[in-house]
Amino acid sequence: MSASTVAADGPGRPAAHEPARSIPVTRASARRRLAVETEAVVGGVVAAAASGLVAAVAMSGQVWPLWGGWSVGAAAAIAVVVTGLVLGAVGYWRSRDLPGQEWRRGLRPWKFSLDVATVSSVHAIIGGILAVVTFAMLQRSFEGLVVDGLTATGATAASAGLAGYWISLSVSAITTNRLATLLVFFMASATLGSMATAQDPQWWEYHFSQLGTADDFSSGLFNLALIVAGAFVTTFALYVDRDLTTLVRQGVLVNAWAPRFVSVVFIVMGIMLAGVGLFPLTVSVALHNSCAIGMSLAFVVLLSSSPWTLKGMPARFFWFCGGAGVLIIGGALLFEPIGYYNLTAFELLAFATIFGWISVFIRFENALAEAPEVEPAGAAYSA
Repeated sequence: MSASTVAADGPGRPAAHEPARSIPVTRASARRRLAVETEAVVGGVVAAAASGLVAAVAMSGQVWPLWGGWSVGAAAAIAVVVTGLVLGAVGYWRSRDLPGQEWRRGLRPWKFSLDVATVSSVHAIIGGILAVVTFAMLQRSFEGLVVDGLTATGATAASAGLAGYWISLSVSAITTNRLATLLVFFMASATLGSMATAQDPQWWEYHFSQLGTADDFSSGLFNLALIVAGAFVTTFALYVDRDLTTLVRQGVLVNAWAPRFVSVVFIVMGIMLAGVGLFPLTVSVALHNSCAIGMSLAFVVLLSSSPWTLKGMPARFFWFCGGAGVLIIGGALLFEPIGYYNLTAFELLAFATIFGWISVFIRFENALAEAPEVEPAGAAYSA
């Protein structure tokens, strides 16, 4: 055994057959993860301090309910959304240099800007909805409770600080799977929030879009959620295109045009979804219905063409696609001509099926794309 071999295999050193850079890379990754945690803590502290300062000025000298009108919950929700937008944008912009995120540096400026804006907006709105739900539940649990300015300031600062910490961590580790989870959670929470706060208790007797027709918080939240979710789906297409391109290079997918086709369909779905929110029924029935139908048709095209477009995916995925198609067709038949339930129930079924399919599709293609042999380290993405 040579001296060089002994040195390589000595205590605290990598074995001779191991890559020489394995330990430095591991240590660098650990340091970077520690830096992300530190930045998240700092972001949370800054959010808490800034929100607390504003709340102290605005809420001192009076008593406030936890929820209802101008309240602690309203102040906390505003603080979470504002600080979440800032910290989400900054954190996501900085994370483009992290391992696995370098490809985002190759995006065109407008794509990169849209990417940052939608990711930060989704996080901020989710945080705001959670703040509203938390304080509304607390108010119902402690009926009639009011708090002084100091307590209101502390609650507002704590809400912004916790949300800032979570958002900073989340945006620094964005993957396609995480985006899928965020999209489903965002749409579910925003929709449930709109349903729970709707002033018309009989909205469900008409159709799902009735939620966006009133001039109140519920309708504003519903329409805003559709617009942001639509923009988010277009951002989503960037990650889908990258993962599917990886599968083409790996030889899993047969058709080289599949990434472009699928990403374009996702972009169309996103634009149509945003259009549903931009043009509620009270603005234009024709535009609203056209956007809703356009999104449905885009999904049908994607679902029905998947056996050819995504040829090479596991067979169980296509069985799932068939099940999703049967579910939508069966739901439509239960609505008309059977008349088992109304239009709102069918729309909820279709809504759940579309976003459920997207989530499962992403997990399948992301699981294949993250195989160790798929992509060499430092591979670039051009857009």
